[in-house]
Amino acid sequence: MPEHLHVHVPARQLEETLPFLLDRRLQPEVAFKGPDLDELRSPRLQAAGDRLATAGLGVTVHAPFHDLNPGALEPLVRDVTRHRLSQTLAAAEQIGARLVVVHPGYDTWKYGGQDHLWLEQSLAFWPPLIAAAKRAGIVLALENIFEVHPHLLSSLLEQIDSPFFSHCFDAGHWRLFANAVSLPEWFAALGRRTVHLHLHDNRGTGDDHLPIGDGDIDFSTLFRLVATLPASPSMTLEAHSRDALLRSLSALERHLD
Repeated sequence: MPEHLHVHVPARQLEETLPFLLDRRLQPEVAFKGPDLDELRSPRLQAAGDRLATAGLGVTVHAPFHDLNPGALEPLVRDVTRHRLSQTLAAAEQIGARLVVVHPGYDTWKYGGQDHLWLEQSLAFWPPLIAAAKRAGIVLALENIFEVHPHLLSSLLEQIDSPFFSHCFDAGHWRLFANAVSLPEWFAALGRRTVHLHLHDNRGTGDDHLPIGDGDIDFSTLFRLVATLPASPSMTLEAHSRDALLRSLSALERHLD
């Protein structure tokens, strides 16, 4: 298995999942929801990070995203988004993460073809958080969600142009929302900004988070494209059950072989 492989773990399940992770030598991507951050017990989070570090295992973090939008036109929505992401950076420091996955908040149907409105707000929103991430040595990785093409994310990343603000390519979301754009086209636009992958499968009808190989995503092509990138990205298996995780691990090993 690649040394930069991670597996999805909800924050509230981290402590109970630690023995499994340590036994299997699996690195978590700890997914926080807003209330998790409000109820956070820093010493326990740091202790979990210390146990992983002592075992030679790394950790990534997934920021909250429900109802949040860095490009929102409503200032109060931007304020609460900033608050949650600032909390997430603090939690990432405590657990020793060096990468935080964030959602862009964009939805084509909300902006009625006026994508520039979202982009303008996003360009103003991100720089202070990127500065904070840089001070902490953390990379923010912007994940594709509802984007039907890569151009908006590419424009945001290119205009900000920071090594601490990069791209997380989510294969399942690409299949569901953007598969009119081929994988080679997507990677031509965002490949050099791609530092992290989210791996799960579907058949284009729902965000099912199936094990790799249970849907119809062409992972062989995906990994051929990944092999051409200037640096190998880290990756997270976003399985939502133990069985799905074990099946994805097996399928991933075959693909990487």
